[in-house]
Amino acid sequence: MPEVTREVVLEKLRAVRGPDMEGNIVDLGLVSDVFISDGKAYFSITVPADRAKELEPMRAAAERVVREIPGITAAMVALTADRKAAPGGAPVQRPQPSAPSHAGHSHAQRPAGGPPAKAGIPGVGAIIAVASGKGGVGKSTTSVNLALALKANGLKVGLLDADIYGPSMPRLLKISGRPQQIEGRLIRPMENYGLKVMSMGFLVDEEVAMIWRGPMIQSALLQMLREVAWGDLDVLVVDMPPGTGDAQLTMAQQVPLAGAVIVSTPQDLALIDARKGLAMFRKVEVPVLGIVENMSYFIAPDTGNRYDIFGHGGARKEAERIGVPFLGEVPLTMGIRETSDAGTPLVASDPTGEVARVYRDIASKVWEQLSAQQQDKSRAAPTIVFE
Repeated sequence: MPEVTREVVLEKLRAVRGPDMEGNIVDLGLVSDVFISDGKAYFSITVPADRAKELEPMRAAAERVVREIPGITAAMVALTADRKAAPGGAPVQRPQPSAPSHAGHSHAQRPAGGPPAKAGIPGVGAIIAVASGKGGVGKSTTSVNLALALKANGLKVGLLDADIYGPSMPRLLKISGRPQQIEGRLIRPMENYGLKVMSMGFLVDEEVAMIWRGPMIQSALLQMLREVAWGDLDVLVVDMPPGTGDAQLTMAQQVPLAGAVIVSTPQDLALIDARKGLAMFRKVEVPVLGIVENMSYFIAPDTGNRYDIFGHGGARKEAERIGVPFLGEVPLTMGIRETSDAGTPLVASDPTGEVARVYRDIASKVWEQLSAQQQDKSRAAPTIVFE
């Protein structure tokens, strides 16, 4: 069977009429870059924000015609209003999510004139982001072990790998295979060690380079959040890509994040970048739950001597300086590196060890803050009096 190309997909999409049945979505310039991998096609369609719900049949039609192409087994198609103005000169606004509808969890509706309420995820209590200002500080390893520690502390936990360009959860959690589609557009998350997990790494081969612009990143993230059957979770941990780019802004602006955990190493260079992440979350009014100092010190396995390879205490001092909690120090050990490479994270493979204890302590501090937030919201809720 010949390989399906971008041109083949675009030609097929010319059969889909544009808004108001004028022209077709390709010639109108509404289709984003088309990405094809392992028989799956990924693209988005730009529409006016206030017409997104009305134009859902157009999105469904595009998905349907692409799935009819021999060699295409699935299509991920999203509506986005994040690229350019729609035909007719009307400016395109960022889509505003609808009111949340999760079972058992709710968020207050927006006050008059305030920012729009962010749509939650059915059944998911709190969503927390694990972020860093730069790569190479062990953020993904921290995310995995934090999620496992929250579970070990008795919570129902999911883990979303939001690093579209460099997904690492399939390897860190030793999960292979493809997610299965169930009713409607929902897909079932992968599982291991009692965690429900979703990652672009399950959908695209490990060696495929993801060359996507902002709208496609936004669409993929929101689909992995809202079109996955997460079930009932106390916490969904989101492993963010490094930096302060499209993925971070999408999560902060369109997802009701309960807070963010910042990961840094002790040295000044890492802390400079960590400050950027802290500043971004504060600017978009996402609570910073605290800072983790990763690779805080090294214990030589042969002598037991301690070495502060990257310095020590920088993250604690930074947390004190800016007034956010310091969550803990995670040492640099051979065990963390070996178990991460093997897909057997330390909290799961050595649950009674010293490093697992550190992660569980961090998880307890995070959960205490999330619980306090919920209590504050309950106390702040207005009382309705009927006279």
